[in-house]
Amino acid sequence: MTTRVVLADDQPLVRAALRMVITDAPDLELVGEAGNGAEAVQLAEAVEPDVVVMDIRMPGMDGIEATRRITTGPSRAHVIVLTTFDDNDYVYGALRVGAAGFLVKDMALDDILAAIRVVAAGDGLLAPSVTRRLIKEFADRPGQPAGARRGGTGSARGTRREVTGITDREREVLTLIGSGRSNTEVAAELSISIATAKTYVTRLLAKLDARDRVQLVIIAYETGLVAP
Repeated sequence: MTTRVVLADDQPLVRAALRMVITDAPDLELVGEAGNGAEAVQLAEAVEPDVVVMDIRMPGMDGIEATRRITTGPSRAHVIVLTTFDDNDYVYGALRVGAAGFLVKDMALDDILAAIRVVAAGDGLLAPSVTRRLIKEFADRPGQPAGARRGGTGSARGTRREVTGITDREREVLTLIGSGRSNTEVAAELSISIATAKTYVTRLLAKLDARDRVQLVIIAYETGLVAP
């Protein structure tokens, strides 16, 4: 099945590079390009992409507001945010409004393609180079809600949350996810099949009302299962 992609970036050279690799990928289809957040929102509603690759810093409507409108609107698109190392405040905002992935702009183009596929499949993704710093600083900030799509896992950071309604094994899986383990690594660590690991992840998403894997990571930190 082909994954439909929209690019949103105000830099033509960035769009050109991504356009080249996306159009060359047989399983990806570029269905639109936007130079600002307002155009990205319009495209998300008009062409129904699976994934929107969203720059944060754009003129007019920025990537955070555009992400909020996409994730709370009729579109079912997943949003991948393109960030740089000095974009922390923007990334926190994007996380709160439902971004499913965070990538650094200087990542290899093949890695960005892989990220599009991961997010399209319903998994959240954080670039390895920013994961620890992003999660640590987010977890340390008072009053920061872990935003959720359509009524997901949002909660104030003033007090530590408690995880209820999950089994001991599901708690183990959540802890490993919070530590950055993939489904394959979870399966190996718990001596279960990859299919079983995926089943546990699916159950956790449903029980914790989380939109994707990124929010499960945040929940693991909020509840103290994983320490920054």
